[in-house]
Amino acid sequence: MKRNITSLALAAGFIMYSASCNKFLDEKSLTKLDQNQVYADVNLVETSLKGAYANWKGFRTDEQGLITMMGTDEVQQGAYQVKSDPGKAGLDRFDANLNSTQTHLTNQWNIRWPVVNEAARIVAGLTLTEVEPGSREAKLLGEASFIRGFLDFEMAMYWGEIPIRDVAHEAELGYRRQPLKDVWAFIIADLQRAADNCPDKNDPGRATSGAAWAMLGKAYMSAPEVTGLRDFAKAAACFEKMIGTYSLVPYKDLWDYTKPNTAEAILEFQFSPVYPNNNKIEFQIGSRAVQNFFGDGCFYSGYDKIVPTKYAYSTVADGGVWEDGDLRKEESIRYDFTYYGEVPTLDPVKWEDLGDDHDELKPHIKKYEDFRTDKHTENNYNNMWYSGKNIPVLRLGDIKLCYAECLNEMGRGADAVNVVNEVRTRAWGGNLPQDKKWQAMSQDAFRTAIMDERIRELFAENWRRIDLIRTGKFVDLVKARNEWTKRVGKIQGYHTLYPIPDAEIKLNDDIAPSDQNPGYN
Repeated sequence: MKRNITSLALAAGFIMYSASCNKFLDEKSLTKLDQNQVYADVNLVETSLKGAYANWKGFRTDEQGLITMMGTDEVQQGAYQVKSDPGKAGLDRFDANLNSTQTHLTNQWNIRWPVVNEAARIVAGLTLTEVEPGSREAKLLGEASFIRGFLDFEMAMYWGEIPIRDVAHEAELGYRRQPLKDVWAFIIADLQRAADNCPDKNDPGRATSGAAWAMLGKAYMSAPEVTGLRDFAKAAACFEKMIGTYSLVPYKDLWDYTKPNTAEAILEFQFSPVYPNNNKIEFQIGSRAVQNFFGDGCFYSGYDKIVPTKYAYSTVADGGVWEDGDLRKEESIRYDFTYYGEVPTLDPVKWEDLGDDHDELKPHIKKYEDFRTDKHTENNYNNMWYSGKNIPVLRLGDIKLCYAECLNEMGRGADAVNVVNEVRTRAWGGNLPQDKKWQAMSQDAFRTAIMDERIRELFAENWRRIDLIRTGKFVDLVKARNEWTKRVGKIQGYHTLYPIPDAEIKLNDDIAPSDQNPGYN
């Protein structure tokens, strides 16, 4: 924004270009090129785009990759984290600590704008002249449009009205929050341009036409109804354009670090256990009791930053989501903490004085555990900080369930059930028992059932908050299933959106205190 977003973009641009300075040491200084020259030169655009991807991937590293998972009915903060950090605890408690000065939310806002601005500059530079379809310039234009469209999609879901970063219309738009209809029309236009121009195949970690069609479908089914842009038929048509390009793989293969970028992967962030390309996620999701008992060399040691809610780890018989025989359960969640025959205890962490709230040895997130960091391997990392599994952004299991939702909303309930059963068949190892097959149900019953199915399929993959918001179920389900939310009892409808950061309001002349999301000071 005038002082905040723009200055961050300039800093990001410096980082992006610096990362590739060796390649251009014998060429003209980038600092002496005007903006139009830089973003119209295809080689420099490629460099800038790679930097944008790298910074975008950085959103999912370390603790900052977990913030938007907190405060849902699927994932909550660990008990010690809630006790020791009241400010961040507000993300689950929805109390007075969830406000415009909340530093973690300010960071989530701030890290996105430099990448959005860089993508906006690329789009502006490449459209100074007509781009030939199928050219290298068209491919880069598609990828930049995808990045901006994806991030605007996220921010519009999290914050509602946001600024539109369109360099060609900057004088008209300024840096103010724009009406929801305009924001979502802009997102849809970006993702349509991406679908038309991204390549069918690309390097791992970069956007393809399949990824663009998938996100365009998500945009059509997620746009707030008040915009008039929500259209399940258009969403389904987008999914149909790409869904046959990918195929489901055994669920365990999705979390096997020896099998990155499977036939199911539409887009994955590429990581490895080698610094600085490690994502550090295991460092955050593992057990503090395990860490204190076995040390950093146990690959599921950690700090309980986020843990599954009871609903998300319990069986149907115990009031939760998991059905007997579903293979996704054990791949997604760790229940057993036995380590080479030894069972850890809470003794090393009893000083926390959490009473009945000790959750260090209750179920934890398993998907991102990385055995390569364990002291029993020959890698010599011996610390979960080095975890580096790829992180899925888009994959076929997600899109099939989205497609099924669209079919249900279009009155094609039987087809919707068949698509869900394709995903469930994989969850039972290819042989879905008759009593586990979904049968014909009412449209409303399907809406309820699909939300549980999306927990089972996509647990801790960072789609839950968006799912809850777009279906209008955020407050009811979080209040019922998130332990910290339930105890405090303060969640209200306005908490569906995050507050605009106070720092942004103070630094941006185009956003006044009166522009704050309702309910926040």
